Amino acid sequence: MGGNVLIAILILGLLIFVHELGHFAVAKWSGVTVLRFSLGFGPRLLSWRRGVTEYAVSAIPLGGYVKMLGDDPEDEVPMADAAHAFSQQSLPKRFAIVLAGPFMNLVTAAVAFTIVFAMYGAGTPTDAPKIGGVMDKMAAAKAGLRRGDTVVSIDGKPVASWDALSQAVRASGGKTLDLEVRRDDGKVEHLTAIPEEKPEKSIFGEEVGKAYLIGIERFVEVAPVSFVTAVGLGIYETYFWVKMTLLSVVKIFQGSVSARDLGGPILIVQAAGQQAERGLDYLIRFLGLISVNLGVLNLLPIPVLDGGHLLFFAFEAVRGRPLALRQREMAQQVGLFLLLALMVFVFYNDISRIVAG
Repeated sequence: MGGNVLIAILILGLLIFVHELGHFAVAKWSGVTVLRFSLGFGPRLLSWRRGVTEYAVSAIPLGGYVKMLGDDPEDEVPMADAAHAFSQQSLPKRFAIVLAGPFMNLVTAAVAFTIVFAMYGAGTPTDAPKIGGVMDKMAAAKAGLRRGDTVVSIDGKPVASWDALSQAVRASGGKTLDLEVRRDDGKVEHLTAIPEEKPEKSIFGEEVGKAYLIGIERFVEVAPVSFVTAVGLGIYETYFWVKMTLLSVVKIFQGSVSARDLGGPILIVQAAGQQAERGLDYLIRFLGLISVNLGVLNLLPIPVLDGGHLLFFAFEAVRGRPLALRQREMAQQVGLFLLLALMVFVFYNDISRIVAG
């Protein structure tokens, strides 16, 4: 468990650092004075100063922040320093500074996915009736099927493709199937499996119906790709998971996906350990997925998140002037309450999963 925690802290620490580095770099490039760059919140464990900026590592590793001159409307900024205050920058510059954090998370995700494709190749699902994975405690596992097996026939009828294999299992009605299977070493064996009626779920976890299944996954052929191809695949993979994350948020609000599936730090610790056990490629891909989630969730139009600030800037662009200080303060308080409520909820979900086993 200790190793899992360390892996999760390293992943989250890296992604928080990259996120805050985006804000920091664009603020510096825009001429804004950065007062503090902190990894974590709360009491400072370690800090040092370089120029006007204090760099710190703080006690609560659940985020970070970049404190800029004039980023709090209530701060008094000396006239001599006004040109370097965040609040005095043009709207496009302020927009770019805030957007840079989530943008860097998406760039990090694309880099992580690119590394996976460049190092390990890209997978293509095969059309052959070859088994890529066997689910625990389901009919295929009970029958003795293994990864790499090819189903030659079912009840004496030849099986030519994965679709034919899938259709035969689904059409079984739950009756016992006689499977002729060719093992990886070429040996042919006869096994029997009894399909079970199970709920079918979409990629979002929605139940879309029921079907007779034996618990097998399609085999994926992995082949090396060029670096240029890996970059293209990495960018597309990032786009795909951005789309899936946004659709998941929409479906949660629609009620078609349960909010009980949301997880917090405890789930991340568990998942990090599981992916590390499966191999470095799975761990790097996991880092990419978490980075996508951080980037997208930070862009949600909730005050206190980057998306909330961008929403304020959008109002300012339309109205020609910023929202009144009182309106922004009220919105920030509501946003903070929502964020704290969400944190409590995901911690409750994590603990409930542990208790339920």
